[in-house]
Amino acid sequence: MAGPAARRGPGCGSLLLLLPALLVSWAACQAPPVPAAAAEPPWDGADVRVERRFVPERCPRAVRRGDFVRYHYLGAFPDGTRFDSSYDRGSTFNVFVGKGQLIAGMDKALVGMCVNERRFVKIPPKLAYGNEGVSGVIPPNAVLHFDVLLIDLWNSEDEVQVQTYFKPEKCTRTVQVSDFVRYHYNGTFLDGTLFDSSHNRMRTYDTYVGIGWLIPGMDQGLLGMCVGEKRIITIPPFLAYGEEGDGKEIPGQASLVFDVVLLDLHNPKDGITIENQQVPESCERRSQTGDFLRYHYNGTLLDGTLFDSSYSRNRTYDTYVGKGYVIAGMDEGLLGVCTGENRRIIIPPHLGYGEEGRGKIPGSAVLVFDIHVVDFHNPSDSVSITVNYKPSNCTVLSKKGDYLKYHYNASLLDGTLLDSTHSLGRTYNIVLGSGQVVVGMDMGLQDMCVGERRTVVIPPHLGYGEDGVEGEVPGSAVLVFDIELLELVSGLPEGYMFVWNGEVSPNLFEEIDQNHDGEVLLEETQVEPVLRCELLVSACRIILPLSMYVVLSHSTYLP
Repeated sequence: MAGPAARRGPGCGSLLLLLPALLVSWAACQAPPVPAAAAEPPWDGADVRVERRFVPERCPRAVRRGDFVRYHYLGAFPDGTRFDSSYDRGSTFNVFVGKGQLIAGMDKALVGMCVNERRFVKIPPKLAYGNEGVSGVIPPNAVLHFDVLLIDLWNSEDEVQVQTYFKPEKCTRTVQVSDFVRYHYNGTFLDGTLFDSSHNRMRTYDTYVGIGWLIPGMDQGLLGMCVGEKRIITIPPFLAYGEEGDGKEIPGQASLVFDVVLLDLHNPKDGITIENQQVPESCERRSQTGDFLRYHYNGTLLDGTLFDSSYSRNRTYDTYVGKGYVIAGMDEGLLGVCTGENRRIIIPPHLGYGEEGRGKIPGSAVLVFDIHVVDFHNPSDSVSITVNYKPSNCTVLSKKGDYLKYHYNASLLDGTLLDSTHSLGRTYNIVLGSGQVVVGMDMGLQDMCVGERRTVVIPPHLGYGEDGVEGEVPGSAVLVFDIELLELVSGLPEGYMFVWNGEVSPNLFEEIDQNHDGEVLLEETQVEPVLRCELLVSACRIILPLSMYVVLSHSTYLP
């Protein structure tokens, strides 16, 4: 059936498949109901009469001569007999206004319309098909009534329109040509009909910008965006899918509106970025390739979405640096850090988890790690000793076999207190070199004098190793001991086998040799159960308790 044009309208097209079924039924199969008209003066039939049945609250643009429009219509005679309908064909009528492609009355009636506006138009014969009519369709001198709904509107001079409605306060970088972006969008026609949404697919749209992977209008519309920015991009059809549409959801000559939020942005040439560094005033050592680090981190995407946190597990992440144990960007970002340092490491996807992503990390995602370095060491490290105070009279130095009493505060390298003899109200007492403490402490207590204070830093391989002490010392932890030596009792002099405490009986051997066989065995040495036996005196085959090293007022050396 002929449309309201000087030539026949377009043929019946396919339905818009992505529109909701109800909307398809409404748009393609029937015209919307006609609202009741208000009382109006009689029409004299001399000119077009326009009744504005519905006008949207927002009308940023109205039809002008030279504009291209897409609209639905229902054509009828004054008695209500229908002679044509775009709804029956399932496609809008698409035409330029004011260029003679329509009957004169419709050219005039469309001017000033807004998208989504509905007009009821009466056109006299002289502004329609006149005294000739259209054979078999429009009789001569017929008055025509049109119920018109404007769907789309653009002009050949239009450009991409960008409206930013949210922009983050901090915008350190914007989208440039050849950047790779990840964004969410809702795509609608100019009348608000949704045709596509990345949100519905629960997956961002990931693409390069400005190299032809997108329609030209989107390539332009994304330029200059910040991560976190939200904007509406309106694209005329000649910068979108043109006269043909996409062959699926988007009809020909359709203006497109994209509501976009930018989530991610990088360039294939990007390296890692270090930000927000907080370096302790004292930084005597920085991490190098081959060091072993313990650090806490929060891992987020560039839009702030948290994907992982060592804090939530209440356990540091422990790894070698520069050995390929972590992603390439983190390997690089952890070099040159100090213990106690905070820094932000921004890692592009080609130095992170690439196009595939992993777990909660989507493909092609930029990663942001806010890290706090707890400690680090190198497997080649030995014990570090710093003397904080040494008495002027320091002639007697501790050595293996000496009995020591000392106070200490034990902490991790970041200052976290682990233990303190001060809080217990008693000293820690050992025989140096007897294995009563970790190897590093045995080393750190060597060559001290009474009254000396020193700081001993012990790497984990000389401390509690990879396992640590459950609930007390983390695995692979560097330990710091602030020590004050309070008492030193020298061990056995050269050529002596043990120290006997108390009064010495002239029949000591016989008293110990309970079975009188001339030998003293372990089971014959009656020692208090709280004492530990560690010194083997091979000459008399006696294992003496450590308490015998404590020299009291009456101590006797027995050769």
